[in-house]
This record gives sequence, C-alpha cells and structure tokens, in this order.
Amino acid sequence: MKAFLMHKDRDFDLDQEAPANEVALTQDLEVDALLDAMAQGDGFLRDVARKAVFSSLLDVDAILYRQAAVRDALKNPAVVRALYDLAVKALEAKRRQRLGIFTRSPSGVLQAAINLMRMLMEALRQLRDIAREHAEQFDSEAFRRLFATLEEELSDEYLECVGDHLKQLRFPRGILVSAALGKGNEGVDYVLRKPRMRTWIERLRERRSPAFSFCIHPRDEAGGRAVAELRDRGVHLAANALAQSTDHILSFFRMLQVELAFYVGSLNLHARLTAKGEPVCFPCPVPLGERDHRFTGLYDVCLSLHMDRRVVGNTVDASGRDLILITGANQGGKSVFLRSIGLAQLMMQCGLFVGAESFRAGLCSGLFTHFKREEDATMKSGKLDEELDRMSQIAEAVTPDAMILFNESFAATNEREGSEIARQVVRALTERRIRVWFVTHLFEFARELFEKPLGDTLFLRAERRGDGTRTFKLIQGEPLETSHGDDLYREVFLVGAKGEMSAEAKAPRTTYP
Repeated sequence: MKAFLMHKDRDFDLDQEAPANEVALTQDLEVDALLDAMAQGDGFLRDVARKAVFSSLLDVDAILYRQAAVRDALKNPAVVRALYDLAVKALEAKRRQRLGIFTRSPSGVLQAAINLMRMLMEALRQLRDIAREHAEQFDSEAFRRLFATLEEELSDEYLECVGDHLKQLRFPRGILVSAALGKGNEGVDYVLRKPRMRTWIERLRERRSPAFSFCIHPRDEAGGRAVAELRDRGVHLAANALAQSTDHILSFFRMLQVELAFYVGSLNLHARLTAKGEPVCFPCPVPLGERDHRFTGLYDVCLSLHMDRRVVGNTVDASGRDLILITGANQGGKSVFLRSIGLAQLMMQCGLFVGAESFRAGLCSGLFTHFKREEDATMKSGKLDEELDRMSQIAEAVTPDAMILFNESFAATNEREGSEIARQVVRALTERRIRVWFVTHLFEFARELFEKPLGDTLFLRAERRGDGTRTFKLIQGEPLETSHGDDLYREVFLVGAKGEMSAEAKAPRTTYP
C-alpha cells in the first residue's frame, strides 16, 4: 500500500538532497522559527518540515493537491493526530521486538516475526477503523484515496485470514516437513507442509495404524540439536516470507508517519498563528512564468512567532513586474517585508497556507537571497569580495523564472561603485526573466532606475509620517535622497535627563543631510 498524502503519484522522499541555497535561505529568512513552530520540540517533525519547505513544488496541481490535504487536516486535527500516533506506535513495536538481533535461527526469526505481525495487524485494524469512521469528514483526494485503500485492502475477511495463518505458523500440532534424499542419503529440498485436517474418526484409525517414529532422550543434546536443525530447515522459507511481510507493512507505516508529520506540523503552526489572531490564507498559485503577484495583509510569519503582538501586514500588487525596488526610512520595515515575500513563496510552493489575508503569486523555479552580512573576523577577503562571490554562486545556479531577494547588497563600497554593480547585476537578471526584489539605500542606483526604469519596475517606499513615525507599511513612491537616519540619532541621543525626548528631538525636520 501507498499513502500518497504528499504527492499524487509517489512517496515523499525524506532522504532527498537539500538544495544548495538552503543554508542562505534559512539564515536570511529566519526559517528556523517556522520549523520550530511546526516541530514543537519534536526532532522528527522538524526534519520532515525542513525537507518539505525546501523541496518546492513547481506544478500548480501538485500544490493544490497538498493544499486540499492541509485543509482537511485543519478541519479534522484530532483524526490526523490519531493517525500519526498510530503510525508511531506501530514503528515502536518494531523497535521493541528487535527482530533478528538476539537470534539468527529461522525458528527464532519466525517466532519474533509472528509476534510483530500480530501487533502490526492490530495497528492496521485500528487504522482501518479510523478510516471507516471518519472518511466522510474528508474532502481532499489525498485522504479520501488513503481511506478507500485501507477499506479495500484491509477487509475483515483479510484480517481474519492473516490471523488464521499466524495461528498455524505456531504449529500447535507440530511441524510437517517433507524432504528428498540427496548424495550420501543427505536430506535435501526441505518443504514445509500444511497438515491436513482430519476428522476424529480418521485420527482414531490412524492410531491403530503402524508408524515409524523415534523419540529424543531429554539429555541427548546432540540429538536435540539435530532435530532443531531439521525444524529450522523446514521453517526457513516461511520465516523469511513472514519477516519480509513485516518489513513491507513497516515500510508503509514509516512512510505514513513521514507524510502525516507534515500535516501535524501544519496543525502546530496554524495553532500558533491563529492563537495570536494572525490571519492565514491558502494562496492561489499561478503557473511558472506568469507575472502575477498580489497580496493583502502579508506579514513576516517568523517575526510574528517571536513576538507577543501581531505584526503589521502589507498590501501590494506587483503583477507584471520583474523588478520591485524598495527604498525608504531606516527601520521602516523594508527587510521584514522582504522576508515576508520569501517566506510566503516558500510556504506556498510546499503546499502550506501563508501569513496574509489573501495571496496570489506565480511559481518560481528557485528562490535565492543575497542579504548583507555582518563583519566576520574569519573572512579572508573584504565584504565586497564576499558579496560578489555569493552573487557569482547565485548566477551559476539561477534559472529563468527564478526569484532573487536583495537586501542592501553591494553597499560595502562607495555610492558610485555600489550603484554601478547593482545596476549591471539587476539588468542582467531581468533580461533573463528573473524576478528581483531589491531593498537598497543606494540613492544613485535607485534614482537612475526611476528615471530610466528597466522594463515595468515597481517602486515601493517605507512609509514615514511627518513626525518621523514609522508605520512599517510599504507604499508606492519614488526613491528619496535620504533614509532619515537622523530620526534614529535624535531618538537615541537627544533625550532629556528623565529619559524623555527633548523638544528639539520631537520637532519635525524638513531638511536632512
């Protein structure tokens, strides 16, 4: 049996190779907070969540298939958690049995396999009963197909038949084995036979019939070993077959646990966000290559997970744009907004809900980040060389219809040189149909793009009120020559003796250096 809860036509591969940009995405988008919220301290849930989040789906139907299953999980959290717990319990039974560790004899393997199979069949029965009881509550193709498979494959007749076979394999009346004589009259071709069930009259008549038999003396150790060897030869094939059957069932439970873990993680994340009153929605994915990108109330999920209060959301329509340039006041929410863009894209393309009131976006062939890095004493070259090296690595991996998020890139040099580097990089990327979101304080770069835009460029600016207050919202507007860094200076340094801002600090400024 297959679970098919994550993909329509294949199992979810927990051992798949991580993308080359996983480390950078994790650091720049602070993805660890997202994974921790999904895992709730469970290492296995975290591993599955990490693999799912970074293995982006590139097909709209595949995303909608998984979204429907997440919706079902949110409607039936108790059922999904019960299914997951049952899969975990079945795998723990295997660990308790330690099949084949303490004995390698076929008889020992057979006995251990019988005990394990009994527990697994009980787990399958419980799984089938859950599916039978709750199937009508689920609407997604993924869960309905799983429940239909369980109902079809695990009928009462099948489970009773397996139970009967397990009883027979305990050989309550002894083992019947046939063999042929080989060279030197050595036994060969041992075959385990099913005893024919005889009536009581036949058994009475058989007792009167002569029979050839022998008994082993209780103290005859050599004879006992010889009989045990004959028994092992007889049950060898049966022991292997039953052990393989248990492995097959265990592999089903293992895959069921892996795929259900993603939905349990989704439940954990959803509970954390909704408990704070944060909005979540299921995004509308648009096929690869289409430039449709619009949302309302989009916020940084990871920032929200770190805070007690709700996070300010943004509403933007960037449809048809390959370049979105973001400028504005320091500490105005530009970097947070950029992270919200990347996180929403990751969450959408792994089939999750996103942190927004509504979200619609085209799929991207790959997501990359190029954020500024803090000074590192271990660096063997300058910050600009390090930035250019990372940009070179991205250029080698990026493909058309990918998305790159730049956060104050190429600012480690002077204004003119940094602007020229940024201008050439952005031009080369947009010519290759790569979507670029660029947060920058390089005014020369931003002003030139505003006066001579590369295609249909969208210019956003962090909103700042007249009194210097940051609303942490992005508005459409041309780049300004200042980032209002003096606001921060006044707030930090121009304070009164009692810790209150002085009148000079509170006074609005109309000119800036």
